Amino acid sequence: MSFRTAQIRLVSSHREVYEPCDDSFALVDALLADRKNLLEHHPTLCMEVGCGSGYIITSLALMLGQEAPGVHYIATDINPHAVRVTSETLEAHGVHSELITTDIASGLEKRLAGLVDVMVVNPPYVPTPEDEVGREGIASAWAGGENGRSVIDKILPIADNLLSNKGWLYMVTLTANNPSEICLRMRQKGYAARIVVQRSTEEESLHVIKFWRDFDTRVDSKEMTVTNKTVPARVMESLVSQFPLSAFWRSGPQ
Repeated sequence: MSFRTAQIRLVSSHREVYEPCDDSFALVDALLADRKNLLEHHPTLCMEVGCGSGYIITSLALMLGQEAPGVHYIATDINPHAVRVTSETLEAHGVHSELITTDIASGLEKRLAGLVDVMVVNPPYVPTPEDEVGREGIASAWAGGENGRSVIDKILPIADNLLSNKGWLYMVTLTANNPSEICLRMRQKGYAARIVVQRSTEEESLHVIKFWRDFDTRVDSKEMTVTNKTVPARVMESLVSQFPLSAFWRSGPQ
């Protein structure tokens, strides 16, 4: 029997590896909601940054499956235990991905520059003291530093470098991460954005945001200063309108 997402009973585990949770499920649900677009996108290279248990990259490989032949998958994680667990999860589901133990994409920038058609990221987004960021083991999966943005802000320019001209980025964010500001930063780099899934739990409010290159949306850096949060009113109003209370929000083919 074939599945479109990884089965929890087949997901491997380790005490130092983050297990699938609400944020993982939200990201996979976002990919499922966008599956038709993903298939029509005809990606050749899909990448996950921070693969953890392998639940997400395995689900992506399963949902594209035989309908998207020739896709190459790559997943990275700074935690070597996570890379091993992901390997076991992939094998249990009969799918394959190249796995690399590295910090985000260190050592891969030249090899993958401009080649990634789909990137998925469930980053460490929990606000923590800065000295907790990048620690060994499972803490690396959630410790996000001030406002939960330390790792996210490192990932964004790397994603910009690795994504192809038709590249899509799916990223999980927490309300505390100020997702509208993240969208503004990406807008300045020439990306449009939309929410694919918004989900509230007892502990947090999550947004899965999809970014894609659309240089008509570029904002002149002279008009936008993210550090002191001064942005054109028209830009802020447009962006804030993209964060509704509904669970799903879509506009256009992207």
